[in-house]
Amino acid sequence: MPPAKRIRTQGHFRASSSLSQPSLPVAGNTPAPAPASSVSQTSSLPLAPQRATNREPVRQLRHEDYTIGWICALDIELAAAQEMLDEEHKRLPRNASDTNSYTLGRIGEHNTVIVALGLTGTNSAASAVARMQSTFPSVQFGVLVGIGGGVPSAKADIRLGDVVVCQPSKDCGGVIQYDLGKTRPDGVERTGFLNAPPMALLNAVVSLKASHLKGRVVFLDYLANLSNQSLFARDKAGPDVLYDPVYNHEEGEENCKNCKEEHSVRRQTRGEHVMVHYGTIASGNQVMRDAKERDKVSKELGGVLCFEMEAAGVMNSFPCLPVRGICDYSDSHKNKSWQPFAAGTAAAYAKELLLLLP
Repeated sequence: MPPAKRIRTQGHFRASSSLSQPSLPVAGNTPAPAPASSVSQTSSLPLAPQRATNREPVRQLRHEDYTIGWICALDIELAAAQEMLDEEHKRLPRNASDTNSYTLGRIGEHNTVIVALGLTGTNSAASAVARMQSTFPSVQFGVLVGIGGGVPSAKADIRLGDVVVCQPSKDCGGVIQYDLGKTRPDGVERTGFLNAPPMALLNAVVSLKASHLKGRVVFLDYLANLSNQSLFARDKAGPDVLYDPVYNHEEGEENCKNCKEEHSVRRQTRGEHVMVHYGTIASGNQVMRDAKERDKVSKELGGVLCFEMEAAGVMNSFPCLPVRGICDYSDSHKNKSWQPFAAGTAAAYAKELLLLLP
């Protein structure tokens, strides 16, 4: 694959790269470790995988050897996460009270626990993370990786397949629970405050941004290799169409075959570049699928980049960084066609990030 090109457009940097010919050595060649007892809120950087997991687990470590947690909710998110492992480990026995499903393995030098929640929602996430921390006592922090619904705006040119990464601001820790608050005559007053991601991961994000600005976008290669699998292929996702907020989905088809093109929003052509956006994520137990409500809530919260359903349940109990691949626009046109590719983009970014941790 030709080296990534640095392209500066409207103050943002973007890496351009083919998704068909990855050039980096396979990540599985990373030496295995011995078992061990602030940038602009909507700064945008692009994205592009690699299948390197050892499919036959040969090593079995101890519970205390695992130090990183990787949380996902859906089966497609779990499948993408498993493909990011450089080595898969044998399963370990667990307490009968722990009903979680785990995949164990290594990413770079970090022994990692991948936990699948089974159900979406903040309560499910909180319970699953508590069980993981009890079973794997050395896991101190991690990443919350999966799909989310984007909030396109004049400030953030969010497209399907882009990645949104939680970034704290002066007003919040990076995640806001939008469905929790007090109802007042002049609207809803959001209550409570969620913790910011841990400094170790925020510092890694800064380093990753710097690498991307200099044209070194490693996760493009992870994504390229992942996209070679039919399940995660970009061309299986279909067209990326944003509709006017007042135009609702035409009934009859789950996809938008019956939706009228004249109601689509004209946007500048961007090709298939994947961008990374840093800013505030809205989290709650309700599925956001109304464009007018999406924009109303986003405005009330000072501008968010996406909606999702797990982060609010874990930020105060498990230090982690939410990373979301955009699979829809949080409107009535929501469907599942972009979920595999979006899950892959988020997983690829998360892997590059974890490889920067000491």
